[in-house]
Parts: sequence; C-alpha cells; structure tokens
Amino acid sequence: MRRQGRNGRQGFAEAAARALPEGAWSFDEARLAVTLFYFPQAAMTGDIDNIVKLTLDAMIPSIYLDDSLVDRVLVQRFDPEAKAAFSNPSDALVQALGSEGPILYIRVDAVPEEAVF
Repeated sequence: MRRQGRNGRQGFAEAAARALPEGAWSFDEARLAVTLFYFPQAAMTGDIDNIVKLTLDAMIPSIYLDDSLVDRVLVQRFDPEAKAAFSNPSDALVQALGSEGPILYIRVDAVPEEAVF
C-alpha cells in the first residue's frame, strides 16, 4: 500500500484495518512511541535513519494502522565490538541479545498525554 498524500491517510488506515486477520488488533488511535535498538554483526556503513522508515512502515497494519500515530522515535545503533550494558532490560531484550545474527529490538508504547520533554 502506498500513501496518496495527506487526504489519502484515512483511506490508507481503512485499507490497513481491512488487511488484518479476523480477531487481530492494531493500535488505531493511541499516540505512540517507538524504540529501536540495532545490534549489527559488523560495523554498519549506512545511515541509521534508513532503518527507521523501513521499520515504521513494516509495522503497518500489524502493530498500528498508520505510522502517523507515532509521535516519538528513539533509535540507537550499538557498536558490535563494544559490550552493551542495560540497567533493567526487558525479558524480550535479554532473549534477543542471546540470539545469533543482527538484531533489531523494537518496543512500542503509548505516549502518556502529559509526557512533554
């Protein structure tokens, strides 16, 4: 699916909702924050922002109906030669870090209305 500009957003979201399997859910109104941690196997030569657009688009419609719901994105690439230390990693992150290959850890949260930086 491809967006047709600002006026096409509603139709795009509706088409994404129709593409969901029966009984599936997807964020359709919540304001969202997405965290992306990329752990490459080797030094990365490309730009980190290339991962962001591809990943946000790939989550339509499985996670949200339209990426315009994403208000905040935190992205970090980790040096494959350095040991990353996390103070309180989620179980999913711990499991991902123990796997082989390049890892893209994705976390999606609702943005609290009062959250302002």
